[in-house]
Amino acid sequence: MGLKFSQVAGLPTKFGKFKIQCFKENEKEHLVIFTENLPSTPIVRVHSECLTGDTLGSLKCDCGDQLRFALELIAKEGGMIIYLRQEGRNIGLFNKVNAYALQEEGLDTIEANHQLGFSADERSYEMVEKILEHFGIKKIRLLTNNPKKIESLKGVEIIERIPIKADPNPHNLHYLKTKKEKMGHLL
Repeated sequence: MGLKFSQVAGLPTKFGKFKIQCFKENEKEHLVIFTENLPSTPIVRVHSECLTGDTLGSLKCDCGDQLRFALELIAKEGGMIIYLRQEGRNIGLFNKVNAYALQEEGLDTIEANHQLGFSADERSYEMVEKILEHFGIKKIRLLTNNPKKIESLKGVEIIERIPIKADPNPHNLHYLKTKKEKMGHLL
């Protein structure tokens, strides 16, 4: 099955006015939220779905804070968020909740994934290049702390890496430390 994409629709938010389009490949449906006038070198945030952080405001991670930071910055400067449907580093919501339970027993996020039979990070980013190609984007300013995202984007020129800021809290300090020390995140 090839790549399908929806119509473009308006998406007014508390952060600003955006456009939205859905990209579907097989059973996965990804979203692109973008400003109307994309700069020639837009800010791009590649964000993986996190229901607990993005929607429910979980303090166990920094995902919701990162998404809000990205929406605010992109609304001001122009760009897009590529929202990949890869819940729980692509282990799915069911397994993510099981990983949360293991973390409550003392495992870190990576150890919990391993206990469930997964690698530390099951995500892939091939869809990002397909989406950027659809928009005719060849150069970006990438909003990320994740070196895996930088390394995986071979078909686009990354002019600048913009650090994404999220304030730590007592519930996510161990999680952030694990991301930095074991996954190489640039925090």
